[in-house]
Amino acid sequence: MSIKLQSICVPVDFSETSAAALKYGKALADAFSAKLHLIHVLINWMPPGEFPVSPDFYKELESGARKQLDGLLSVEETKRYQACLELINGNSEFLEIIRYAREKNIDLLVLGTHGRGPIAHMLLGSVAEKVIRKAPCPVLTVRHPEHEFVMP
Repeated sequence: MSIKLQSICVPVDFSETSAAALKYGKALADAFSAKLHLIHVLINWMPPGEFPVSPDFYKELESGARKQLDGLLSVEETKRYQACLELINGNSEFLEIIRYAREKNIDLLVLGTHGRGPIAHMLLGSVAEKVIRKAPCPVLTVRHPEHEFVMP
């Protein structure tokens, strides 16, 4: 049996951990000549009533996230990986990641995990853990900075 990866998705949150996951995603895309999908989920939330919000609050958030997402790959890398960079608005990071993986027939998700302590994990849950449980494809989790990616 051989493994053929045609599409690899790296959900990013612009942290060091997702940057480490992106290194793995690019290396795997190179190894398999796969298309690379980078997605960022922008959560729809309403701040408490006493928190003043400008009418352009979401537009500013979306614009900032789009700039960060577009800056993750060079023009050359975008062409080489036939990259698809998607900014997704939603109510749940893990649900949007799962939905995207299903809709785009993703072969592999490469996901950074923050490695929270047991108390924070118990209270907050883990996006990575939820994705692993529900993903329609294999999931590679990358924990940073414990194991640095090494190029031969």
